[in-house]
Amino acid sequence: MRLVSFAFALLAMMVVVGCGDARRDLHAVVDQQQRAFDDLPVYPTVQAALDAAPDSSDAPHRILIRAGEYREKLRIDKPFIHLLGEGMEQTRIHYDDYAGRDDGDGGNLGTFRSYTVSVTSTDVQFHSLSIENRFEFVANDALAKDHPDRVSGTQAVALHLDKGSDRILARDVQLLGHQDTLYMNGKRAWFDKSRIAGNVDFIFGAGNALFTDSDILTTARGSRHATHGYVTAPSTDIESEFGFTFLNCRLLREEGVPDDSTALGRPWHPTTTFDDGRYADPDAIGKAVFVGCYMAAHIKESGWDKMGGTAPDGTRMWFYPEDSRFFEYGSEGSGAHDHKGRRHLSESEVKQYRIDTILGDWAPER
Repeated sequence: MRLVSFAFALLAMMVVVGCGDARRDLHAVVDQQQRAFDDLPVYPTVQAALDAAPDSSDAPHRILIRAGEYREKLRIDKPFIHLLGEGMEQTRIHYDDYAGRDDGDGGNLGTFRSYTVSVTSTDVQFHSLSIENRFEFVANDALAKDHPDRVSGTQAVALHLDKGSDRILARDVQLLGHQDTLYMNGKRAWFDKSRIAGNVDFIFGAGNALFTDSDILTTARGSRHATHGYVTAPSTDIESEFGFTFLNCRLLREEGVPDDSTALGRPWHPTTTFDDGRYADPDAIGKAVFVGCYMAAHIKESGWDKMGGTAPDGTRMWFYPEDSRFFEYGSEGSGAHDHKGRRHLSESEVKQYRIDTILGDWAPER
């Protein structure tokens, strides 16, 4: 049996006492719990608790975070860190960086440094908390394009699962943002019974991300657009069997998101440096699959959309959904349409989209 270490970040223990014949004295239970944890440290911030965690471990190190607002920009680079909150609405970690913000060194942060929380290690878990990027995307979007206060580079990542991350579990977690909320660039991650919100490419990247029994919420914008948003923008390598897989999820919308306005996804071919130049990665054949999902009326009848990229000669080129790996099976709701552009898995093909096949040799507890 593996040992579990603990740390506290502004934590208050919560004790539940039963009723009836088996009821025990509340004060006795509290005293017992208090004695058990008297010697554990308490930290003023989540970052302080992360700094105190062991640099290398093969057992979970649990940081329990009390309900509250935590304006922090966190980088998790140690394995087996588990962050446990008191509820996705109660424990909220947030920051407000965005891609166009000055980085202090003569450049901008860029999308990949705009995160609220970044993970570069393995076996990290998040439970019962919210991770948010609170950049004022909607207010900025409402400004005229020539308004002096309007900023560019509005990508603002909430959770960045970077290279080096693998076996990441998020359960009862809320990820809030607008453009580029979740950047999935590691190996494997599982989002279970969670909520991911955004509007433009708000789930994007090359990694293998599984979403089960979760709400995928399209958020409002500050002005009208021909296409309101895109749920996914996968850049899955052609050699990878799985990209973004949604099982029994609900695709919902905020008030103000129009009908027939939001694409299920578009193919992202990141501009990449090769021996013969810098251009869109031709092997990033994105994959996104929706199985047994409810789709509200904001989902476009055509389902998917195209996306631009840089050609080898430096000009702009287009990548189309029919050249990507975009599929559905058993979609329901007013956003589930029978359209020639929406390809469906067969009865035999859908059988491979199970938790065990998608996650491989990683089997976290349900």
